[in-house]
Amino acid sequence: MFRLRCVNSCLRRLLHGGTVNRDQVLDQLQVCLAEDHVFDVVGKNKAKLTVNHVSCAVGMLWQFQRDKPQLLRTVDLIKSHPQFLTLRVLAENKIALMDDSMLVDILYSFLRLNVDPHDSLVQQLVSEAWLRIDRFPMASLSKFAICLSDQHLQQSPLMGRITSIVDQRLSSMDDARVLTTLMISTSSLVSPRLRDAFINRADLLLDTMDPSQYNNPRRVVQFLRNIKYSHRPLLEKCNQILLCNIPRLDAENISIIMGLYQSLQFNNCDFRLAVKQRLIELIDSSTDPFSFTKLFVALAPMANQEIREGLENTAFLLADELSAHQALAIAEALEEIQSRNLSLLNKIASVIQRNLHVYKPVEVARITQALYLFQYQNPELFTKLRNILVNFLQHSVFPYEVTMLTRVLSMLPHPRLDEAVTSRVEAVVTQCNLNDLNTISFAIAKWVRNDPSYRHNTPSKYVRLLQTLNRCGHERLQTADRLDLVLEELRYVSGEWFEEMLLEETMVMLQRMMDQINWTNVPELSLFLTRMNHLCPPLMDRIASVAIKDIDKIHYSATYATLLPFSVLNYDPEQADELYDACIQRFTPHISSFDPHLLVLLAYSLAVADCFPEELVREIFSIDFLGKLDAQLETLPDALNMRTRLRLMELNRAVCLECPEFQVPWFHERYCQQLQKKGNGVVSSVQQQIHKMLGEVLGGINCVRAAVFTPYFYTVDFECILDTHLQPLPYSTPSTLQISDRGKVHWGTSSTENIMDELPPGAQRVAVDFLDSKCFCKNSHHMKGEALMRKRHLEILGYRVVQIPHYEWNSMELSTQDAWKEYLKKKIFRELSS
Repeated sequence: MFRLRCVNSCLRRLLHGGTVNRDQVLDQLQVCLAEDHVFDVVGKNKAKLTVNHVSCAVGMLWQFQRDKPQLLRTVDLIKSHPQFLTLRVLAENKIALMDDSMLVDILYSFLRLNVDPHDSLVQQLVSEAWLRIDRFPMASLSKFAICLSDQHLQQSPLMGRITSIVDQRLSSMDDARVLTTLMISTSSLVSPRLRDAFINRADLLLDTMDPSQYNNPRRVVQFLRNIKYSHRPLLEKCNQILLCNIPRLDAENISIIMGLYQSLQFNNCDFRLAVKQRLIELIDSSTDPFSFTKLFVALAPMANQEIREGLENTAFLLADELSAHQALAIAEALEEIQSRNLSLLNKIASVIQRNLHVYKPVEVARITQALYLFQYQNPELFTKLRNILVNFLQHSVFPYEVTMLTRVLSMLPHPRLDEAVTSRVEAVVTQCNLNDLNTISFAIAKWVRNDPSYRHNTPSKYVRLLQTLNRCGHERLQTADRLDLVLEELRYVSGEWFEEMLLEETMVMLQRMMDQINWTNVPELSLFLTRMNHLCPPLMDRIASVAIKDIDKIHYSATYATLLPFSVLNYDPEQADELYDACIQRFTPHISSFDPHLLVLLAYSLAVADCFPEELVREIFSIDFLGKLDAQLETLPDALNMRTRLRLMELNRAVCLECPEFQVPWFHERYCQQLQKKGNGVVSSVQQQIHKMLGEVLGGINCVRAAVFTPYFYTVDFECILDTHLQPLPYSTPSTLQISDRGKVHWGTSSTENIMDELPPGAQRVAVDFLDSKCFCKNSHHMKGEALMRKRHLEILGYRVVQIPHYEWNSMELSTQDAWKEYLKKKIFRELSS
């Protein structure tokens, strides 16, 4: 009995001691269900609160907010609560007692609760973290990097130190979430070497992580967007993981991913089709302004007319509840889809107008651009926008911001330009890259044309600004020493100013850096040469040799960009056969992995070069592929959709004419008829002149026909028939070429009379084509690939083709009527008889 009483006594002491040692305040905090409960515990236990209590309380306050939808968060109420100030003061006083992880966690939570980065608490937490940074575990280092990004310190010395630490420890990093967060945070500071190391490590960790963690591949894509580096293999791996997670994605995540893809110019048919279906499923549940805006922006450009109308109706009902930034997003989406819903646009514009004071400079520029491109009629609003833009421009010091504000200001009708605007542009133009300089040149050109005094002479303010632009452009090209950076600046450059002032020097610069051309920048350089329409044999020979040598390193989809200048500009390097063979062997095993529209563009560019790989042609003209292409075209922007359809028709025509052995049917008759009806039928003054003179040369206007449609819908500028003695034959009635049921080309008329199944024996049908400047490379009289392909096809159709280059017709030698007639006689009779 005594022993039993003793045991009971010990148990009571142990139990009592356990209760005494338990942290009752911590227990109370951990069972709180809302912010008010946390503040109650804090208020009742101010004197007892330890550093652990403060950390727990702040962490729970953020946790409660994070779990709520965006619209239901109450951060402002939390910040104004008296006990929140208590937590801030206690945290600042107990920084020295915090361990490393706690220090970073508390900093993270306070920033998420919108404590100002300049607050003394945040400043001291950051300072203490800097002292300890070398010993932080990688998870804490990752979180601290996020905190610095929140404070816009991505390029600070402290972030530089983090980048150095990450570089040293990268090989031991095995958490994809930690790695991808650090990749984004340090993206503005990574070297090419560290960039490649990040990509290799991310590629490895994406294979080993839980595939349902879709934020990891999303962050990898964001990193690639930040560094403007489209690494196709890694992008495709991320895309595959994201595809598997489509059922889990909400409209916000889909909108973010699609925006990242667009920035990287990464199109994936499977992803677009999958997210389109997912977004349609989310329509009924996206009823609040936040989620609906994300849904509208992502889905409207891909949706059919019925779904678009439903989205616009919902947008109209929600318009008054939209925030300033939601209204901006809807306005830009409406402009993108070219909506005609004026009542919705008026509502969105009214929301924008009452929120003009909250927009940042670039946002006001985006608003102005969207409304202007929409041709929105509201002079009062545009006057306000212009005044705001001018005010922002006068105070801006960021080159990209000044460039965008200048470009958008130039859109607006205004006869005179403020001196303050030109002064601000001139002040920052020396810091602008080539793309910014080119954009500013567009704006100046518009202002010059719109200035009333331009009719007498170009005002000196414009001359001075243009001279500064020219000087800055030349200096930038002369001092450039890294090809990759220059190509990045040149990616979107186009227009008269660049071509007239800088293109030749750009070519000199590119040849100066020719030894930097490698497999990574070959596609980008090739696209630039194609876009500039500039034939530069040394550069293209170098591209060819690099592509042949390193074809296995070039992504299969990049073979399209690599080959483009050779086919478009009609240039055959010494290794032409080897180049085409290498590229064809590279992409052929991956044909089924291509985006449908890209495969069509690739096949067309090869067709221009008279190259028809059988496996590629059979893939494109298979029922399955054409069905997939149709589905994809519904999701593409209108311009790309129309271009792809046109290229498919032209490819169909080329295969039918040049490769009849493939037995591909001609199925674009109706499409071509629709194009024919939409054509404007405008005849230039030069064509009218040639038509008249051909009538005189051939012995009568009835011996020549203009704008003749051939089989497969080529349009021949002028057509005539010469007999066996090269004598012109008159046309009795307006007639057309037709294709018989057996595919035989024969001559017919629109009436049932005088049908001529064949030409007279020995006669030949002649096509006379005027070749304008678009048919030639900009820097030479070298004919481009499409003009040559057209000539091949017309010859297959039975024509003898006479081409009249614009530079010959408009030359000084042909300045009289007799000279032009003699030129035509020589072209038609002497060339054809030889």
